[in-house]
Amino acid sequence: MKSKIFNSLLIISSLLGYLEWGKNSHSFLFQAEGEILSKLFTAPLTTLHPFTVLPLLSQIILLITLFQKTPGKTLTYISIVGLGLLLVFMLVIGLLSLNYKIIISTIPFLTVSVLAIKHYSKKNDEEPKTV
Repeated sequence: MKSKIFNSLLIISSLLGYLEWGKNSHSFLFQAEGEILSKLFTAPLTTLHPFTVLPLLSQIILLITLFQKTPGKTLTYISIVGLGLLLVFMLVIGLLSLNYKIIISTIPFLTVSVLAIKHYSKKNDEEPKTV
């Protein structure tokens, strides 16, 4: 049950990322993903970019793990890496530009990721070894 909670929190916290570009352009990741999903059916080639496809696939994988009886550790790790690439990149951009909104928006995902990794590694240590 705790694994499903962590995976749910990973999905939610990944959607809270905040982006700013130009003078008056800004968006949360959930807003950007909504636009990507709407364009996916009308102009699919415009949505093909590693920084859009990889996080979206990672969230779909996390969503799939929520329907498993016991969420898979490997699928969760793959999703954390896929989403982490974007959110760590956003954190670096926030640090370089000293944009506290971007920095703060990435902290929930990074925190939940570290806690989930600790949970899954501890869970792996507690499982009995069969020979």
